[in-house]
Amino acid sequence: MVRPYAMTNGRTRPAGLEFDLIALVVSDVQDATQLPVGPEAGLILGLCRNNALSVAEIAAETDLPLGVVRVLLGDLLTAEYIRVSRPVPPALLPDEHILQEVVNGLRAL
Repeated sequence: MVRPYAMTNGRTRPAGLEFDLIALVVSDVQDATQLPVGPEAGLILGLCRNNALSVAEIAAETDLPLGVVRVLLGDLLTAEYIRVSRPVPPALLPDEHILQEVVNGLRAL
């Protein structure tokens, strides 16, 4: 068993931005065994190969702590092995009142 701090080289935060739990991660890497990544990062690349998974799903599937997954994802993103689609901030979502008016208008048709 490898300790979490050994997987992340003692880091507790990813390089760059934090990863939201619902951020979607996808990888186009076909063969992770040819890349200079550890076994845990290779597992993440295999799970996300042509398949978008959320950060929470990756942590559950790999049975790794969420903090470790976020650090490993930060490394993979820096190396450009993955793409991340971040969720829309709540401030940019349409107002609930506007959506209700649209629903009411559609029902009136």
